[in-house]
Amino acid sequence: MTWLTETIGYVAAALTTASFLPQAILTLRTRDTAALSLTMYSLFTLGVLCWLVYGIFIGNTIIIVANVITFVLAASILAVKIYNCFSKPR
Repeated sequence: MTWLTETIGYVAAALTTASFLPQAILTLRTRDTAALSLTMYSLFTLGVLCWLVYGIFIGNTIIIVANVITFVLAASILAVKIYNCFSKPR
């Protein structure tokens, strides 16, 4: 890959990963997940895990690092959502 391709990959990975940080911080701080879709976060987290596995298989550092961070953030939000869905009385 050229330096331009690598740079675009790192910038894209940084921006998309950083976009999850505010939601993760807010969710973990407030524990409020009422407006979040359990189905969407479940599918998204599984998709990020698949991207991570794909990155590992092809040995692409950009994909691996970005998806490890995004997976941790998304899984954290998903864990709070699942806890809220199944622990609160209806």
